[in-house]
Amino acid sequence: MVRKSRRMQYKMDIRLLLPCILVVVAFWSSNTLMESAGLRTKSDLQISDLINEAVEREVNRRLAEKLYQMKEATNSNLKSESVFHFPVTTLSPLKRLRILVTGGAGFVGSNLVDRLMEQGHEVTVLDNMFTGSKNPIHLEVDRIFHLACPASPPHYMYNPIKTIKTSVMGTINMLGLAKRVRARILFTSTSEVMCKVYGDPTEHPQKETYWGHVNPIGPRACYDEGKRVGETMMYAYRDQAGVDVRVARIFNTFGPRMNPSDGRVVSNFIVQALQGRDLTVYGDGKATRSFQFVDDLVAGLMALMEGSYDRPVNIGNPDEYTIRQFAELIQKLTKTNSSIVHKPSTQDDPQQRRPDITVASRELGWQPKTSVKEGLRRTIHYFSHELEKVMPNAATTGSNDCSKSGEIKTVGPGEYAAVTKKRQDDRRIV
Repeated sequence: MVRKSRRMQYKMDIRLLLPCILVVVAFWSSNTLMESAGLRTKSDLQISDLINEAVEREVNRRLAEKLYQMKEATNSNLKSESVFHFPVTTLSPLKRLRILVTGGAGFVGSNLVDRLMEQGHEVTVLDNMFTGSKNPIHLEVDRIFHLACPASPPHYMYNPIKTIKTSVMGTINMLGLAKRVRARILFTSTSEVMCKVYGDPTEHPQKETYWGHVNPIGPRACYDEGKRVGETMMYAYRDQAGVDVRVARIFNTFGPRMNPSDGRVVSNFIVQALQGRDLTVYGDGKATRSFQFVDDLVAGLMALMEGSYDRPVNIGNPDEYTIRQFAELIQKLTKTNSSIVHKPSTQDDPQQRRPDITVASRELGWQPKTSVKEGLRRTIHYFSHELEKVMPNAATTGSNDCSKSGEIKTVGPGEYAAVTKKRQDDRRIV
């Protein structure tokens, strides 16, 4: 019995060793074959060095390729004067928000979309590109930035019915969506809801508590009154339906991506100066405005959206300039030889507009960071590249030899209102 057990023990040990023996044989055979083929001519250390060198070459190649792509992207963006953005932040699903931006293809909207995407949020843009599209939309979102509405006088005067519909019906639609999906909604109102008819506001600077006095039948009424009704609807939905609302009253804003033909003060002055044409001031030039750079506005909108304050908030830069001073500043920054000319003032254009931003500072911790001069330099750089697209051979230093066929036409609100009135009179005659 003892001998038998020892034999069984011996046989079991042999069976356990067989796999190890086979591995050794296979390893020896492979080495022999590689040596016979001349493939194992270097030591293991040398092979390790070769691997490290190959990895290093591949890393350097990919790094060089990435740097080249970034350089090309930067050059391409500089040509169109859109800011080059680095890769977006990666957010966890719990922190990533689903955000809808109406009017997201416009001047302010596109800048806002950039910042939201940089932060890693999921952004949907809804914009009819001013074509009147009526396609239905079904979304599930957490935040709604409702910016949709033409904001420059030539644009909203072109189709006043469409303008008032956007502010009223569009806002109703967005509030209905916010109510259904329980999303927070921010409505971009305007400083013009606080302006006085035919002259100065009765309060200067304007606080959020100032009710304003707007002409309900003037050429700007489609915009002013539409925004006032929009504010009314926001708080009606808040009080009756429990919708989480935010309202921003935006003051004059400028920056890259402005439409060069939108008829606003900043774009008109810069385009006229760069093309060597006279800078047009409507009125005596003593009316005042406060201008903020678009980056500051975007920061203010985002702070308001994520804050807890739900009353109207002024978003603007309190630095105040007369229109004449502003024209002279642009003359200096563009180094143009253009002159400043005066034309009759426009109807219902307020003579003073300056925000009181105490609420924004206290409730949001927000204040503008970009000076007017720095913002103008960046905006002038943007418009210089825009002009190069239509006048590639023209120097953008205010020279008077710009090609008339390629120049960008500017129009003031007064001129456009006169054209609109004539069109209406012609229709009545017919």
